Amino acid sequence: MKLIHKDIEKDNAGQVTLVPEEAEDMWHTYNLLQVGDSLRASTIRKVQTESNTGSVGSSRVRTTLTICVETIDFDSQACQLRVKGTNLEENQYVKMGAYHTIELELNRKFTLAKKSWDSVVLDRIEQACDVTQKADVAAVVMQEGLANLVLVTPAMTLLRAKVEVTIPRKRRGSCTQHEKALERFYEAVMQAILRHINFDVVKCILVASPGFVKDQFIAYLFKEAVRQDNKTLLENRPKFMLVHSSSGHKYSLKEILSDPTVTSRLSDTKAAGEVKALEDFYKMLQHEPDRAFYGLAHVEKATDALAVDTLLISDKLFRHQDVPTRSRYVRLVDNVRDNGGNVRIFSSLHVSGEQLTQLSGVAAILRFPIADLSEPEDDSSSDED
Repeated sequence: MKLIHKDIEKDNAGQVTLVPEEAEDMWHTYNLLQVGDSLRASTIRKVQTESNTGSVGSSRVRTTLTICVETIDFDSQACQLRVKGTNLEENQYVKMGAYHTIELELNRKFTLAKKSWDSVVLDRIEQACDVTQKADVAAVVMQEGLANLVLVTPAMTLLRAKVEVTIPRKRRGSCTQHEKALERFYEAVMQAILRHINFDVVKCILVASPGFVKDQFIAYLFKEAVRQDNKTLLENRPKFMLVHSSSGHKYSLKEILSDPTVTSRLSDTKAAGEVKALEDFYKMLQHEPDRAFYGLAHVEKATDALAVDTLLISDKLFRHQDVPTRSRYVRLVDNVRDNGGNVRIFSSLHVSGEQLTQLSGVAAILRFPIADLSEPEDDSSSDED
């Protein structure tokens, strides 16, 4: 997603102009839209025309309309988004108040205006527009003297660093120059990894090469990590995966990503953090039930007691049509963050999100135990549009 313009006032009213660049951006947009918002976009309208002779015909014209959003329809299989509402600005083809359905298109900008932009929606825009937030996978494609460090997002690959070092050939009776140059090369690649990979976001780092270059580099990397006591590298060692490639050039990435062992490993990277958080919650529920709460009312009480360490919440809840109920969820997220807790917003399209929905869509892992809350759970916590 590309952010073209953002104009939000102090009272949180305002508008943003965005360009969806990939199918996944339609899902983000679906989560931004609310009934009552104003949406301006280019669209196709079927109009009737009458000729001088009185014959009536129809044609499809492209026009730009601003509608007040009434219904939002998202097709998760095709990633298509249709928004229906009444026209707010009359033009030559459409009268004020007439109904129209806009189907948002890839690479065509739209402007969304709201009376109040809350923190969850603004975070969603930041997440959708920040490429590094989506780069679950990094790859180092290398051969002797050449390495390309690439971030892989669901839609694109971004070259972040290219390392080139001349490696002299081994000479009979002396390999010193060759080995010194290799060490300089490995050191440069290591520095590129530390500089460009966000280990909090990246779930897997592929290291690929022909021959044994990758193995020698990994041996060097972790030998240096131990020597320098580099905790970041040592703690993230399980994320590194060695793969064969035909060369160290960037074009070898396609071959690497289609490797069956890689695809099976990468299928687990998406929302891996959410999956782990849910596993941690279930373990806590089993072993220390007083530190695992679910349901809106109980989690709110734990938040009031400053006890929430990790909040697990489904993005489905932020699409609630009832504004006070939606505001309640937003307030919960803000309170947990303000108190230094972690917030995990689960996609309801992911299997972990479906599991969370069975727990009313909201759960929490607590910092310390709180005795069982006997009050009945609030019914609104399981409602959805």
